[in-house]
Amino acid sequence: MADRETRPTTVWSRPERGTRGPAPERSRPQIAAAAVALADAEGLAAVSMRALAQRLGTGPASLYRYVGSRDELLDLMADAAAAELDLSGAPTGDWLDDLVGLALQSKAAHIRHPWLADLNDRRGEVLGPHAIDYLDHALGILVPAPGTAGQKLEAIGLLGALAALFARRESAGATGGGQSAGTTGGDRSAGTTGGDRSAQASRLAEVAAEGRHPHLLAALTAAGAPPTAGPDDRDALFVRLLRRVLPAMLTG
Repeated sequence: MADRETRPTTVWSRPERGTRGPAPERSRPQIAAAAVALADAEGLAAVSMRALAQRLGTGPASLYRYVGSRDELLDLMADAAAAELDLSGAPTGDWLDDLVGLALQSKAAHIRHPWLADLNDRRGEVLGPHAIDYLDHALGILVPAPGTAGQKLEAIGLLGALAALFARRESAGATGGGQSAGTTGGDRSAGTTGGDRSAQASRLAEVAAEGRHPHLLAALTAAGAPPTAGPDDRDALFVRLLRRVLPAMLTG
């Protein structure tokens, strides 16, 4: 497998089919969709050329007619997830509202595909056509916003990172903080269940009451008891954070 940092081309740099030979039996989008379904069902680690070939009812060698490596397959999967975002709406002129709406879409995509955050962590800076469309759309939203081009690119990057983080926490909480659906291993640090939050709050209150952490005691007293967070509450927290952070990034 070629080193990803030295690989001179991407899967999109080559035509999907050659000028000679029989017509292809499948398309790259079909292969990507099958790989996404496999990752949704069994986790990212389960996605291999052999496993995908079995799912498609063909031999592994035949898949290399369409993609050169598993890395290229992962690139196609990431771009297939980006294609799920609806970019058809024109910017309204309220850049913050529009960007928050885009972030909510991104978070929902990460919740549908819990493997997506891990995939993005591993695949570097390869951007497919749909991901580039997303970036261009986000920059179009930010045309009336303050800030330099560099600040806007940073804000878009932070938006994606926060969407992935909140989605991971929600997925972990929905599965009891253990193994997420469609993954091969859990991450209890990624999120907490309602019971975990209650236990954590009780423990913090107990420690604060000892008197050795006055700032923690003051903060807990001012905040009051943590509410039980449902899906709407989690979206509200996500939106509040974006509305505070994004303007600060673009005006700082």
